[in-house]
Amino acid sequence: MKLSRTVGLAVAVSLVAGTVAALAQISGAAPANPTANVADAAGHLRVPADYRTLYQALGNWAIAADSGQGSKEMHAVYASPGAIDAYRKTGHFPDGAVLVKEVFATSTNEMTTGTVSHADKLKGWFVMVKDSKGTHPGNSLWGDGWGWSWFDADKPLKTTSTDYRSDCQGCHVPAQATDWIYVNGYPVLRH
Repeated sequence: MKLSRTVGLAVAVSLVAGTVAALAQISGAAPANPTANVADAAGHLRVPADYRTLYQALGNWAIAADSGQGSKEMHAVYASPGAIDAYRKTGHFPDGAVLVKEVFATSTNEMTTGTVSHADKLKGWFVMVKDSKGTHPGNSLWGDGWGWSWFDADKPLKTTSTDYRSDCQGCHVPAQATDWIYVNGYPVLRH
């Protein structure tokens, strides 16, 4: 009889915990430590395993082909729970906000609607974590208010970046005035 009560209590606690977690996700509430599944204590970043189901779609980019029609890459960008709402309220991403950009090679074909490019093979991810406090001063992948890292498609747990200034920031220089993020390309951030 005691075993049945113990099992029943364990099941009830699990159901309540699961319900609370689900409600937090649905409401867009940020987790207590949004970077827990993205950065370790030393600031080593990784691609969060659950970003496609827990994060919000921030927007998409098409990178034009070097020649001819179509796109050579498609970028799909996700923001951690609560980051978009916080940005709408303050005009800034809050500390701990995580942005994940999927980078795909494309396939371009003629269709009835015209020349169409679509995402094809995943090339990798670019992960950024907002950090205005400079919490990892000795880590060369953190600075200018963010943690920065590129990950090849076959290695989501190990970055190939060695220094954000030389490996990541160059692409973001035109967006320096908007905290290194191309916010104009994300209509969801507009009020």
